[in-house]
Amino acid sequence: MKPVALAYKPVGFALGAASGILAGMVFDQVWKRLGHEDDAPDATDEHRAWGEVLVAAVVRGAIFAGVKTAVDRAGAIATRRLTGTWPD
Repeated sequence: MKPVALAYKPVGFALGAASGILAGMVFDQVWKRLGHEDDAPDATDEHRAWGEVLVAAVVRGAIFAGVKTAVDRAGAIATRRLTGTWPD
């Protein structure tokens, strides 16, 4: 394993945690703007319909994937700029 890739592992871990927090914040805002209640339904929320639970899950997953990809990509680009090597 390349030294840059090894050094990037803890950075990647921290970026992953940060992206999860950021994605949660973005989802909360999107869910409110869609005109729903403040809290999105959980899969086991017995007072919510199937459709609402599934829409919330799909929107949450799409936002998480988009935010995580953007943060991971930005981290890789920053690493290349600092070290001249792309992390694997």
